[in-house]
Amino acid sequence: MRQDIMSFRNTWPALNSAEILPPITWSELERQLMSLSATPDGAAMVHDLVAATRKQASFKPSELVMREILCIASAVMDETFPLDSSSPDSEADDLTI
Repeated sequence: MRQDIMSFRNTWPALNSAEILPPITWSELERQLMSLSATPDGAAMVHDLVAATRKQASFKPSELVMREILCIASAVMDETFPLDSSSPDSEADDLTI
């Protein structure tokens, strides 16, 4: 995790900005992500993804935490994520791709 944080800080140096986002609780975030989920499977993943992000949030720059939250939102809003590998139409089963 330390290497990830250093890499992030090198790529995204701190900005001198005083504008702060409105406060939001982890429970509110989880509720909204579940609501935005494209599928029941996505909604079911939200709790664990938010819990994992929350556990590490105090060790990471706030912008990196926000980035991880945006990635969670993107994943659960994607109707094709996670791709059902048991499906006969799955690209994972098609070795010609």
